[in-house]
Amino acid sequence: MSKNFYDKDSNLTMLTDFYEITMANGYFANGFRDTICYFDMFFRKVPDNGGFAIMAGVEQLVEYLKNLSFSEEDIDFLRSKNIFSEDFLAYLRDFKFSCDVWAVSEGTPIFPGEPVVTVRGPAIQAQFIETMVLLCINHQSLIATKANRIVRAAQGRGVMEFGSRRAQGFDGAVYGARAAYIGGCVGTACTISDQMFGVPALGTMAHSWVQLFDTEYEAFKAYAEAYPTNCVLLVDTYNVLKSGVPNAIKVFNEVLVPQGFRPAGIRIDSGDITYLSRKARKMLDDAGFEDCQICASNSLDEYIIRDMLMQGAKVDSFGVGERMITSSSEPVFGGVYKLVAVEKKDGTLVPKIKISENVAKITTPCFKSVWRLFDRETDKAIADVITLHGEEIDDEKPYTIFDPNHTWKRKTVENFHAVPLMNQIFKNGECLYTPRALKAVKAYCMAQVDTLWEEVTRFENPHTYYVDLSQKLWEEKNRLLSEKNY
Repeated sequence: MSKNFYDKDSNLTMLTDFYEITMANGYFANGFRDTICYFDMFFRKVPDNGGFAIMAGVEQLVEYLKNLSFSEEDIDFLRSKNIFSEDFLAYLRDFKFSCDVWAVSEGTPIFPGEPVVTVRGPAIQAQFIETMVLLCINHQSLIATKANRIVRAAQGRGVMEFGSRRAQGFDGAVYGARAAYIGGCVGTACTISDQMFGVPALGTMAHSWVQLFDTEYEAFKAYAEAYPTNCVLLVDTYNVLKSGVPNAIKVFNEVLVPQGFRPAGIRIDSGDITYLSRKARKMLDDAGFEDCQICASNSLDEYIIRDMLMQGAKVDSFGVGERMITSSSEPVFGGVYKLVAVEKKDGTLVPKIKISENVAKITTPCFKSVWRLFDRETDKAIADVITLHGEEIDDEKPYTIFDPNHTWKRKTVENFHAVPLMNQIFKNGECLYTPRALKAVKAYCMAQVDTLWEEVTRFENPHTYYVDLSQKLWEEKNRLLSEKNY
């Protein structure tokens, strides 16, 4: 029987890589069922060679973890594979999530190498949820990051997410719109995202509206009569300057002005938008519609928008479609999920490390915390420091940070305050997470991005933000590297 994953109440427990289940069966058979493990999710590279990424997707991860359970249908399917023991299947039938989970808050700027989610719990459980941890955080963090780049390129002008029809599936459209809003968009074309999350649904008309009428003028007139309080006309179906804008002005004067309304705007979806917007702006101003806004759409991204504005485009807002909703310039957020420690029965931790000839793939062991240091005078972020869990950073005293790979690069910071970034969202399987209004998450994101220096936020060759290890954590990592240097 097929499942309809469009149903928001669907149980997604089986949305996992198959090896998670085969390993779980192996752990069960080899006595690791109750062994407590620690896993970190982190990423290695910012998309588009940017200076930072935006954390998103935590709320969907929480919903997944709250609903973990195996149905009889799931058990029957796994039995049909003829590789799982009946004792293991009985364990899954009675499965109850009991892990501790910590995560960085949605909307927070995040950087390569630092944990953004940490899971502590029985090996089977902590391993099993890997796929959905990565799926939830990777996708929405990717889109939020891309959206924030595009929003910053617009320099205060509104950016609307217009990509539903070209998203990678319906869930890509729905959750992509949510992530884009966190990243700074003012709204979306995706109606269900407004219904589900409160992302403002926006939209005007398509070219088919104009084509359906005998004339462009009749199409504009009918639309203005239907929506006089929010009349935005698409002016590029035939000829922007010779018919579209003149017909729009005629309808504004004949339909809206006599009723006491002002036009909301026009939209240009093709052609040399920089040139057309300048000409259209003059035509609208000369007609007395200085307050009529111009919206641009058509395969835009942060670089096109930046160049348009540098060239003098008279655009007040942007509708951005496929290049945002798919992050087409770099459509993968490379988050990974790695074992970092195992807990003995007496409570002591055994750190675990993955070593590779590719230095970037060497992991940082141990149960950890992440701190952000802010300058007290400027409120700008100075650096992030990864410490052993339980290790405190005393911001009443000078603190020395150093590059973990080039340890001679050191800096002593003073007059700063240290903020822990990770919050516990599950304790013994019980949810501690308190949802925030999406508008509040967006506002938080904008405020946190403002704490970054312009050198970090620029598009080309951004400054590498410092993510350092505490002295104790650095020593532990190097001890393991020395011991395992085969």
